Amino acid sequence: MKIAFITDDGKTISRHFGRAGHYLVIEIEDGKEISREMRDKMSHSHFSQQDEQHDHNSSGGSGMGAESHGKHLSMAEAISDCQTLVCGGMGRGAYQSMETVGITPVVAQEFEIDKALEEYLKGSLTDHTEMLH
Repeated sequence: MKIAFITDDGKTISRHFGRAGHYLVIEIEDGKEISREMRDKMSHSHFSQQDEQHDHNSSGGSGMGAESHGKHLSMAEAISDCQTLVCGGMGRGAYQSMETVGITPVVAQEFEIDKALEEYLKGSLTDHTEMLH
C-alpha cells in the first residue's frame, strides 16, 4: 500500500492541497514502512490562467467545475499508484476528484507526517471533511 502526504518540506502536511509543491509517498508492507519518496506535484502555479482562484458551483464548493476537475486529475497523476492521500485542507472539488480516480482523500488535523502516519496505521486518523472548502 502507498500513502501520499501533501507537503512542501517532506516533514509536515501542507494545509492547502492546491498550493503544495510535493507529495511524500510512503510505502507500507505488513503494517510497516518500507520506503519514502518525494515526488513533485503540479500546483495552482502551474496553471497560468488560474491565478490562485477557484471556480465555484451552485453548492458553494471550491474547485467544482469541469476545468478544475481536469487540473485536479493532473495533480493526481504523480500519485496514481497510491491508495490514500493525506492533506491538511482542500476544496470539495479536489476531494471528489481524488475519489473519482480511486484515491481515498483524508483531511487531517495533524501537522507532522510521522505522527499522521502512525495514526493512520493504527486506524485512528480522522477524516475532517468539515474542513473542506
